[in-house]
Amino acid sequence: MKTRKLGNGGLEVSAVGLGCMGMSFGYGPAADKNDMIKLIRSAVENGVSLFDTAEVYGPFVNEELVGEALKPFGHEIKIASKFGIKIEDGKQVMDSHPDHIRKSIEGSLKRLQRDSIDLYYQHRVDVNIPMEDVAGTIKDLIQEGKVKHFGMCEAGVESIRKAHAVQPLSALQSEYSLWWREPEQEIFPVLEELGIGFVPFSPLGKGFLTGKITEDTKFDKSDVRGNFPRFQKEAIEANQALIDLVNKIAKDKDATPAQVAIAWVLAQKSWIVPIPGTTKLHRLEENIGGVKVDLSAGDLKEIEDTAARIKIVGDRYPAAMQKSINR
Repeated sequence: MKTRKLGNGGLEVSAVGLGCMGMSFGYGPAADKNDMIKLIRSAVENGVSLFDTAEVYGPFVNEELVGEALKPFGHEIKIASKFGIKIEDGKQVMDSHPDHIRKSIEGSLKRLQRDSIDLYYQHRVDVNIPMEDVAGTIKDLIQEGKVKHFGMCEAGVESIRKAHAVQPLSALQSEYSLWWREPEQEIFPVLEELGIGFVPFSPLGKGFLTGKITEDTKFDKSDVRGNFPRFQKEAIEANQALIDLVNKIAKDKDATPAQVAIAWVLAQKSWIVPIPGTTKLHRLEENIGGVKVDLSAGDLKEIEDTAARIKIVGDRYPAAMQKSINR
């Protein structure tokens, strides 16, 4: 497995990581814990060294799963977790108050069975807490040895700059794929300027870019995609042109659509490390195989030219959910 560096603080990880959220939460019923432990350990055997979780996934049970699975391994295997969202009356509430961050880190360390967290993200920007206070708290935790690297999720340019000025960021995590390219507009230039790495979640478009989701796909009631505009029947039909493009390139490369989608993400910048998630061993191996797919300059131009003529239909989130992402 090839490696890449995130930020300027010495964080080096596998070129493709593993997003673990869906094993416990979000995309249907939770998978069998023992099966997921085997999956995570298989990922390590295949060279994956970055595993992504958060206290709110479950909540808490995903961190417990990741901690148990990775307990036999030292800090050569990196764990990323997140703070800043808590559950109140069944709803997610932002809370990045310094006291709550300290409470969160202690809980996460216990569940992850570690003495420090390799990459600790603010899960969402909390507009009620000055960014300087958030970054200052993480700076203190780094000095105390409880956190090694600081990250943010779905943050905007102003928030990134404010945080980075207090405690340098190693990574920003946001959604990014051929299906959602918004970070290219304002975020990428700032990350490049400041030397911050980028960790895209949903590099396979929440499964859409695998070509396995059709207008006839039925989502379990516990699968959040069933409520997303882009996964409604009309949007899936309208966006089929993007799948046709990925399928064509995949056929030319003797690869799968998922591998082409991951290879495309990797080809955009040398400081990008996607974290596709899965609950299936064969999908894990397939996703890792995306590292070996070489997209030439001609391939990338063909994808770019064709994608530019495709109008993507449907918002990525429902309006209320999108509004809650305060950048």
